[in-house]
Amino acid sequence: MDPTLLTQPGFWDELAPLAMRGSAPSLAELEGHVLFETSGSSGTPKQVAISKRALLLSADAVNSHLCVTTYSTWGLALPMHHVGGFGVAARAYRAECRLQVFSNRWNAARFGEWLIETAVTHTSLVPTQVHDLVSAKIAAPSGLIAVVVGGGQLDAKTGQAARDLGWPVLASYGMTEAGSQLATQRLEALSEIYQPSPLPLLPIWEASVSDEGVLAIRGGALFSGVVMDGIFTPRTSEWHQTSDRVVLDNRSLTPLGRVDSLVKVLGELVDPQAIEVELMSYSGNQLAPGSFAIVAIPDERAENRLIPVFAADVDAALVDATLQRYEEKAVGFLRLSRPLIVEKLPVSEMGKIRRVILLGMVRNILLE
Repeated sequence: MDPTLLTQPGFWDELAPLAMRGSAPSLAELEGHVLFETSGSSGTPKQVAISKRALLLSADAVNSHLCVTTYSTWGLALPMHHVGGFGVAARAYRAECRLQVFSNRWNAARFGEWLIETAVTHTSLVPTQVHDLVSAKIAAPSGLIAVVVGGGQLDAKTGQAARDLGWPVLASYGMTEAGSQLATQRLEALSEIYQPSPLPLLPIWEASVSDEGVLAIRGGALFSGVVMDGIFTPRTSEWHQTSDRVVLDNRSLTPLGRVDSLVKVLGELVDPQAIEVELMSYSGNQLAPGSFAIVAIPDERAENRLIPVFAADVDAALVDATLQRYEEKAVGFLRLSRPLIVEKLPVSEMGKIRRVILLGMVRNILLE
């Protein structure tokens, strides 16, 4: 889809449902909706239906939060069929400002040049892209005001390294069901040392947590329902129960990971994704997001065992040194099995690891 179509009023007035991937059922309930394809923890594909009104409400909230004006320029460097990329174009429309599209294949150096050429002031990136900019030591253009980082957590070391190069990175937390961002750092945070959390909720959202720390959200930008196998199931409550664990304190949110990512090892609850963050730190920030993962495999004795999986192009000496540093500090139930090397890890266009697919790959390898 041509992103510039979203900067035209005619797009937003159109009632026919639009699927950003695949097709949209011709149902009256879906008039004025956009459908975004996503996968749950089971890997089962579904389409999340969000009204255009909700998407514009989200765009307004983000623009206000980041002080976007008619003199700003939003730069799009994310896929349009994801809500994060779609949201960038929607924000340009609502702010009545310019939209510039990075249409080249991703390249950190070229992206830096493009920002200067187009005078982009605001953009959104995923952690992998920020990691690439830092690894290549690309300095940010002086006119860049904000880089919202979503689609996963940008760790503290990479975030600070980016800021040291002039990149005004702001951590954010969102989900497709929310039409984009739920919580995002303020511009004032750029004068401080980078930390990935806590994150202030945008004013359009209410949040609560269960006794187990699981997040629920309510707000006008919430999705209307989901489509699976051509059947639309509407949301039936004002509140949406997520699968994310968080700490919520006075409208500040600290993400802790997904409920379904926790596994039992020797009777203790373990979050494999938290171990990934530790490994990145022990690597001196040299391990790139999407190049490695921790996979939990059922084990008769320990309930689960934790297997580090690395892409083949990751330096073997770096892998050995990182795992050695980790093992020197890890307590018994957090110890890792011998690493597996695969040609590459399955990742989405947003750089997220496709964990269900990866789990299947690891199981097949172990059965060989």
